[in-house]
Amino acid sequence: MRGWPYSNTGMNAPSADRKSEIKEKLAQARNAMIEVIVGQEHLVERILVATLAKGHILLEGVPGLAKTKTVKTFARICQGEWQRVQFTPDLMPSDVTGTRIWVPDKGDFKTELGPVHTNFLLADEINRASPKVQSALLQAMEERQVTIGKKTYTIEEPFMVLATQNPIESEGTYALPAAQLDRFIMKVGISYPSKTQEVEVLRRHIVGDVGATTSLTLQDILQARELVEAVHVPKEIAGLIVDLVQGTRNVGTLVPEWSEAVTYGAGVRGSLALMATARARAFIKGRGEVAVGDVVDLAEDALAHRLCISYKGSLDGVTSKMVVERVVRALLPST
Repeated sequence: MRGWPYSNTGMNAPSADRKSEIKEKLAQARNAMIEVIVGQEHLVERILVATLAKGHILLEGVPGLAKTKTVKTFARICQGEWQRVQFTPDLMPSDVTGTRIWVPDKGDFKTELGPVHTNFLLADEINRASPKVQSALLQAMEERQVTIGKKTYTIEEPFMVLATQNPIESEGTYALPAAQLDRFIMKVGISYPSKTQEVEVLRRHIVGDVGATTSLTLQDILQARELVEAVHVPKEIAGLIVDLVQGTRNVGTLVPEWSEAVTYGAGVRGSLALMATARARAFIKGRGEVAVGDVVDLAEDALAHRLCISYKGSLDGVTSKMVVERVVRALLPST
């Protein structure tokens, strides 16, 4: 059996000075976003983590909590392109991926690339589109490419899907299948701002928004991803990640009263997602090694959406977030 690979230090890793420069730019980007998006520090940090972990993120919250503004602001800060697609029941896969159009003058077809060919794609109310459209987006998310006709088109990196869904309106929606949910590296709930924060939103609406400008570039993000891959993952931390994920599959052994509450737990992709996001968080915090705190902080957002609560569990009021929280407490009583 091979020895434990502590990190992946690429041949073209940035220099120490460049590493410090990138970290400083990421900190500036975070602060710039927090200046614009009032009361959503958790969301801003999760978007940064998902970006550096090469993942996509599912945002869940009621309308009017600045989801669109957050994506637009982040794209501007990164000096990247962004597109917004309003998912509706009549949306077609070609409306997302692109299509071939007949040009009479030339007597031939031309390819029109869809909005998925961008750096940051806001898939608004993703659960309102049909399964066929969701499947087309799934290929783009997983393979970073789409097929139009007989030709495959690669989506340039960095590429990230930020999808939103409304948790209180289910009429006319198609629940995301487990396979697609599993492709999101995290699912983040967006809460209401506090009174003080909401008053600040009103003040800014009167006097005008704060501008968000930093020197962060798409190239900085790509190099930051290389640095994240060099973050050390101790073997005991990897073991903890696997224990947490396997704990969601065998909840009854850790929480006997919930032995029938979970139909199935997180799969191997959940372990990979938790490790990737923990490495990204450690890098953002200025550390070269993943700590227990990184794993605990991200466990709920990285794992909860991968669980399926049984009918009995639902009747008992058990939620996937509650399960992950109890598994963490059972394995790490001091948290």
